[in-house]
Amino acid sequence: MRAHAMTVFTALALASAYAPVPAAAQSINFGDDASKYARDGECDDKRFSGAGMTDTPLLDSDIGHDATDCRSAYNQGRLTYNGANSGSGQRYAASGVDHIIWGDDNGKYSNDGECDDKRFVGPGMTNTPLLDSDIKHDATDCRAAYRQGRLQLRQ
Repeated sequence: MRAHAMTVFTALALASAYAPVPAAAQSINFGDDASKYARDGECDDKRFSGAGMTDTPLLDSDIGHDATDCRSAYNQGRLTYNGANSGSGQRYAASGVDHIIWGDDNGKYSNDGECDDKRFVGPGMTNTPLLDSDIKHDATDCRAAYRQGRLQLRQ
């Protein structure tokens, strides 16, 4: 009985290891890993958006040159492919990060994974009281949550 269970487990493990890549991923040209930011666990290609993206500014020179990171995050469902031309010449407009003055990370609570800047609302915000002194001083946390769709600017 035990040998049969191991055979079934081994067969299932091998089958899942060689599962085909989704058809949509096969049609995307992820490019190569020629970017200096390739293979760092974050997608730097502005043709994509979502939680698998880097929090650093996106560069035209990284389009099509961070294949391993972008393919991995895409296959995990952490990225959306916005089209082959969505990054050409400008940052992907839907990310909306160009029109926001993010500031710096000089706030007492910066880099803690929660946005402390009261200009924003959403599930990416801290649950602690918001202070005027944190406005424009939690850039990394707020930018990341905004790109992930977990924040929006207050109206």
